[in-house]
Amino acid sequence: MPSRPRKRVAAEATPSTLTRSVPLFLIDDNRLLRDGLSALLSAQGLSVVATARTGQEALREVGRMKPQLVLLDSALGDREGARFVQEIRLAFPDIKVIVMGLLPAHDDFVDFIKAGVAGFILKDATIEVFVSTILAVADGMSVLPSLLTSTLFTHVAAQARARGKRGAKSAVRMTTRERQVIESIADGLSNKEIATRLHIATYTVKSHVHNILEKLALHTRLEVAAFAHEEGAEPPVPA
Repeated sequence: MPSRPRKRVAAEATPSTLTRSVPLFLIDDNRLLRDGLSALLSAQGLSVVATARTGQEALREVGRMKPQLVLLDSALGDREGARFVQEIRLAFPDIKVIVMGLLPAHDDFVDFIKAGVAGFILKDATIEVFVSTILAVADGMSVLPSLLTSTLFTHVAAQARARGKRGAKSAVRMTTRERQVIESIADGLSNKEIATRLHIATYTVKSHVHNILEKLALHTRLEVAAFAHEEGAEPPVPA
């Protein structure tokens, strides 16, 4: 599939000039960092509705507080973070999860992507990047720091080849519209932007994205983008 320079799904969000209230649930096992980040985000106009020390503690409160986004510390220990993401996505599919952390190991990072994470923020990012990433994810974007872009696409593609699945996925029959949606996801567009590009309703885009995930046996838009960017991958076979 030819590359497109306009936008990338893994591009780091640019600082936002407009802040709005987005209900957030913050999970970090360090109380000082948890309280400090909560204060910083609140000062930017965002709404931190609750905080928690662990994923399990948070699961008991998320359903009651109903945040739009969850900010999760990646270092919860023994891959508890990835398990929590899976659990919260299953229980509350409308809630998006952003992982905060240092540059992760390949396997840990891919685990988070497969679990359904919508964004990733490096802990040394500025508060402006924190805010812009939160707003972008709230708007339906999948956001990764630019430092992790090649890491994601290269590693997911390598895993797919190692499992012998690339050829199978490339042979999946797709409609012309589904192929257009895949291309738009690879360009980093949100559902609303895809709808505008293709002149269709947003709910129709959501339906196409659901069908694409089902056909390719993928779980997230980031995995669709990684599939589209796989080196040497053939475009899906038209139906």
